[in-house]
Amino acid sequence: MTKVSGFVEWLPEQRIVELQWLDEIRRTFESYGFCSIETPSVEEIDALLAKGETDKEIYVIKRLQGEGDKSEARLGLHYDLTVPLARYVAEHYNDLVFPFKRYQIQRVWRGERPQEGRYREFYQCDIDVINNNTVPQHFDAEMPVIVYEIFKRLGVQNFQMHINNRKVLQGYFEGLGIEDTIPVLRIVDKLDKIGHDGVRVQLQEQLGMSEELAERCLAIGKICTSDLSFVERVRELGVQSELLDQGLEELQFVMNELRHVPEGVMLADLSIARGLDYYTGTVYEGKLADFPAFGTICSGGRYDDLTGSFISRKLPGVGISIGLTRLLAKLLAEQKLQIGPKSPTQVLVVFPSEERRAEAVQAARTLRERGLNVEMYPTPIKQAQQLRYASRKGIPYAWFLPYGEKGHEVKNMVTGQQQEVDLATWQPTEQSGVSEAEAR
Repeated sequence: MTKVSGFVEWLPEQRIVELQWLDEIRRTFESYGFCSIETPSVEEIDALLAKGETDKEIYVIKRLQGEGDKSEARLGLHYDLTVPLARYVAEHYNDLVFPFKRYQIQRVWRGERPQEGRYREFYQCDIDVINNNTVPQHFDAEMPVIVYEIFKRLGVQNFQMHINNRKVLQGYFEGLGIEDTIPVLRIVDKLDKIGHDGVRVQLQEQLGMSEELAERCLAIGKICTSDLSFVERVRELGVQSELLDQGLEELQFVMNELRHVPEGVMLADLSIARGLDYYTGTVYEGKLADFPAFGTICSGGRYDDLTGSFISRKLPGVGISIGLTRLLAKLLAEQKLQIGPKSPTQVLVVFPSEERRAEAVQAARTLRERGLNVEMYPTPIKQAQQLRYASRKGIPYAWFLPYGEKGHEVKNMVTGQQQEVDLATWQPTEQSGVSEAEAR
């Protein structure tokens, strides 16, 4: 039997990298004052459908004994962390401090066809700020900075954040005389998937646009700058509306706040629409410049009323989500990451003979009490075989019990150096990998 497709199953050395990434992401979120919450994996289906997502993505939950029950399923696995957040805020409203800044790192499930970058089960790492009545635009600019800092610390190369504002697109389309802009936004959002011609054809065939109007709709999507010049370029298109002006002002504020980030990382990309209806302002899509066809590795935006289905208060928010599993799988497949060792063990205590078992167990215990990750080889086989085991697992140090006039000794498996040390004070140095000779 094999695992179900669409579900990731890491090797130990890959899982170590994932755990390190999770720790770094959590530390960075907390450095900005975001608090951690965790919501149940299962939600009411009515709640999951609150923001208009298709129910085809939802895995329903039913008891096996209830297979013959023809009634509709009531529960489902959450397919993102945003709807559970909205329900959580509504349920705990009186106990939260606003602006409420939360981060959430959990698995989510989607019933879609598995392919590169798309899984049925995967980790999302979300941050959101929700507040009463209004959310300061400061947070719109803070979101991409936090993601940039995380990727910088993780060594993710050539990351670019594409930023737009839904008001820019909606206002532009309204200025062209289009009353119902949502279908246009959904089609324009496919630019990176089906290209300019594909979008133009769909605008004409599905919405009945003339070729001239479709081309004018697409003209704004050609604007992408790393500075504030996007404002003038939009003005040159000759379209006017109050909503367009408001969107340009908000996007200009965000881009101005991001000037300290290295040039070319933050882009005002007016082709970014984000097809989901609930986005109302700033929107984000993070991509790997080295793999332009791969799609987004993080996304998000501002929304005005996501909690409206759960509570009669105006609680707007802004958030961004990192698709951890998608990003990690791609970088591992492209060999862009340094793989960790096959074990978290720092020290292997060599087991010389059955007569010295108690002594070896005590040495391992002492090292663990001092905060080290230690394992003792379970049987007293040949020393060379024990060292080969350490090498194959990437264990950086081998520990030898006192012998004759010598005290405790430790061998550096990378350099091959072996020296006498004090069991009570020895500390490992920073290193990785094992020597080629030992690995053989």
